[in-house]
Amino acid sequence: MTHSSHVDRHVPFLDALTPDARTALVELGGKLRTFHAGEVLIEEGDDKQELWFLHQGEVKVTCQPDGRTARLMDIKGPGDVVGEVAVMDSGPRSATVTASTEVTATVVPWQDLQPFFRNHPDALYALYQVLGDRLRRSDRRRMEFGVYSVPVRLARLLVELAFSYGKAGLNAVRIDVNLSQPEYAALIGSRTDAVHKALTTLRRAELITTNERRTHILNLAELRKAARLSVSVGRRRRHPPV
Repeated sequence: MTHSSHVDRHVPFLDALTPDARTALVELGGKLRTFHAGEVLIEEGDDKQELWFLHQGEVKVTCQPDGRTARLMDIKGPGDVVGEVAVMDSGPRSATVTASTEVTATVVPWQDLQPFFRNHPDALYALYQVLGDRLRRSDRRRMEFGVYSVPVRLARLLVELAFSYGKAGLNAVRIDVNLSQPEYAALIGSRTDAVHKALTTLRRAELITTNERRTHILNLAELRKAARLSVSVGRRRRHPPV
C-alpha cells in the first residue's frame, strides 16, 4: 500500500483570527472562567446556544451512544472552540466536554456572537473551517477503519497527538494528554485488548514507552513508518517537536 499523509493541517480557531477580531472576541467573552480536571463545561443533551473558547488546558469530548458508557470522540486544546455544532444547527449538545487538565475558557451566547460575526466575516469563515475540519477528520478516520490494521491506526493517532500535544525532552517526545487504553480504542475504533497488544508491539520495537497514561515517542521517524506516513505535517504544528 502506498504510504500517505493523514494528519490534518488544523489551525486552532483563535489562532486563525486577525489580531483585531481575536481581541474583540476575548472582550466579548468577558472574564475568564477556570475549570479543574474532571469538571464539566458542556453536558450532552443540553440546549444552550453558546460557544466556548479555550485559552489554556485540554478538554475531552465524549458521548454516550448507548446511554451508559462514555466514549472518547476528540480532544481539544488552547485556541480551539467547542459547542459549534449545536450553535450552527440549533440542536441539543451532541457530546459532553470535560476538563482533563486545568482549563481557562470564555463562553459567549450565540445571540451576542451574531453582530460580532457581521463585523468580522473572517471570523465566521474561520468557524466554517472548524466545521470542515471536523468533517474531514471524521471521513478520514472512517476510511482508516476499513483500510488499516489496529497497530497502524494507533501509530497514526500517536503521530497526530505528538504533533498536537508533544513536548520535546532529551531523548523522547512526551504526549501531554492523559489517555487510557479504552480511550485510545475509542479514538481508533478498536477493542481495548487490540490496543493493548498494539502498544506492546510498539514498546517492544522501542518506538514508544508508556507509564501513568503518558506516552513517550522514542523514535518519531520510525513511528511514522509504522503509521505508513510519508509527509511531515501536523495537526497544530507544521513540524514535529524537536
